[in-house]
Amino acid sequence: MGSIAKKGLQQYIIQLQQHPLRTKAITAGVLSAISDIIAQKLTGIQKLQLRRLLLKVLFGCAYLGPFGHFLHIILDKIFKGKKDPKTVAKKVVLEQLTSSPWNNLLFMIYYGVVVEGRPWMHVKAKIKKDYPTVQYTAWTFWPVVGWINHQYVPLQFRVIFHSFVAMCWGIFLNLRARTTALPKAK
Repeated sequence: MGSIAKKGLQQYIIQLQQHPLRTKAITAGVLSAISDIIAQKLTGIQKLQLRRLLLKVLFGCAYLGPFGHFLHIILDKIFKGKKDPKTVAKKVVLEQLTSSPWNNLLFMIYYGVVVEGRPWMHVKAKIKKDYPTVQYTAWTFWPVVGWINHQYVPLQFRVIFHSFVAMCWGIFLNLRARTTALPKAK
């Protein structure tokens, strides 16, 4: 069994080296799917909502993977690949002041408008109510992840590491972004 896992990991690393953007996009999509399946089960959804699941996979593949890929390349270029504590702190602060608020806001908009199909005014009210808590929580959690990522994880694996942690964060966001079901019309 160990050799199968080892071969799988080797193949994954080869794909990551040969097709980094595609591999990171697919990985983010798969991890978004896992996150959503868990979130659906935790919220008591009995039958898996495939449309919702596919939309979450699309978000992971089309946005999260590519965004992370280019973000980490840009941060490494800006800071010339340095890993001293002062530089890592600057990377974390920059990431937390730019991409963190943007990613959380974009997710809440996407989830409300696209996944749940809610009218913009309902989504806007939900964001106004919950976004400050979501972002505050992000700022208490993600800087530690960012520090570990920038300090210890090689550039080619940063998006994957981030995606694994984001799988758990996605469960939190799903639970936060989920709108209470509206009563059915009579």
